[in-house]
Order: sequence, then structure tokens, then C-alpha cells
Amino acid sequence: MSLCSHKFSNCSLKCSRTTSVTCRASSQKSHEHDIFKKMSVAGSAAMMSASFLLTSPAMAVLNEYEYSMGGEFGNGTSMQYGEADIEGQDFSGQDLRRSNFTSANAKRAIFKDANLQGAYFIKAVTYKANFENANLSDVLMDRAVINEANLRNAVLTRAVLTRSDLTGADVEGADFTNALVDRAQQLALCKYANGVNTLTGVSTRQSLGCGSMRKFRASAPSNPEGPQVSDSEKDAFRASLPVYRK
Repeated sequence: MSLCSHKFSNCSLKCSRTTSVTCRASSQKSHEHDIFKKMSVAGSAAMMSASFLLTSPAMAVLNEYEYSMGGEFGNGTSMQYGEADIEGQDFSGQDLRRSNFTSANAKRAIFKDANLQGAYFIKAVTYKANFENANLSDVLMDRAVINEANLRNAVLTRAVLTRSDLTGADVEGADFTNALVDRAQQLALCKYANGVNTLTGVSTRQSLGCGSMRKFRASAPSNPEGPQVSDSEKDAFRASLPVYRK
């Protein structure tokens, strides 16, 4: 077959009918590459436009507004004291809503009259801490050490106190309405809980689901405040015992 001369956009050669088909395929691939290149350029332009929108003045104002609203630890009222040593520190009257005290050493810390709504005290040690008149509603205080803490007149509505140790805590006037307290802790507190919360008007015993004060006191063995046996009853019991020797 005689050779013929063909010219394409990307090749110029003498070819037969077979090589002409190959050259056309190469030209088509080059055209597809040009289309892909144009699409890549368009995509890059779109990404640049999106980046510009994200850094626009309107977005900056929105971010500033959200920052001022708080919500993250370290912003607004949400302070970060996780695992911190705050033993004996005074937080009286402070607004510490949603603050984090997880695993903190808060022995003898003073939170009197503080607003701690929604705060985190998970695994915190608050031995002999002062929470008198504090707002502890919605706090997460599970697995915490609250031995001998002052909870007088504190509001603990909806607080989570599961697996926490409240041994010896002063709960006079504290409101535990809808709080989650372990059964063993509830029974222990009901032996001496009393008073009425001055803010909510709720009885401490009622909020803990306690029954009769006499019933809970009598449940403790050798409790000097429980029902006592009279001397005449003791004498009658002794007289009923068999006598083996005289």
C-alpha cells in the first residue's frame, strides 16, 4: 500500500491506514487530558472561593460571638481544674457553671455560695470541702470522695452521685430531688438527715426518699440514738434465763 502524508494536531508523519488510526487515538487522549486540566483549574478556583468565604468578616464576627458565649473549658464560666491541686482554695460565690474538676484534689476547698451547675467532679476528692448554699444541680459527681463535706443547704437536684462516698457529710437542709444516689449511701444518710432547704423549700429527708427517722436509726446496730431497752425489760430477760449453779 502506498504511503501517504497525514498531519494531526500533535503529530506529523508518513503513515499507512493502520498507523493513521493509532495517531487519531493519541490525538483523542491529548484532548481528554486538556479537559481534565481545565476541570482541575476550575476545582482549585472553587476551593479558593470557599476559603475566602470562611475567612470573610461575617464569619469572623460569628466566631467571636461563639467564643464569647463560652461552653468550652477555659471560656466563659467553664473553668478547667481537671486533675489540679486546689486543696484549701477559696471559690466562694464564684460562677463556675460547667467547670471541670475531674480527678482534682479539692480537699478542704471552699465553694460556699458558688454556682456549680452542671460542673464535673468525677473522681474528685472533696474531703471536708465546703459546699454550703452552693448550687450543685446537674453536677456529675460519680466515684467522688465527699467524706465529711459540708453540704448544708446545698441544691443537688438531678446530681449524679453514684459510687461516691458521702460518709460523714453534713446534709442538713440539702435538696437531693431526683439525684442519683447509691442505695447504701441513701440508707446511711437517712439515719441522720434533717432540715429543709431554704431556697427550694424541700425537706432533705423527703428529697432522699427517707422514711421514719426512728426506723433508720433503729436499723443501725448498737446505735445509742435508736430505741433503748428499759431496765425492767432487761431484768425480766435475765430472770427468764435458766440457772445452772447457785
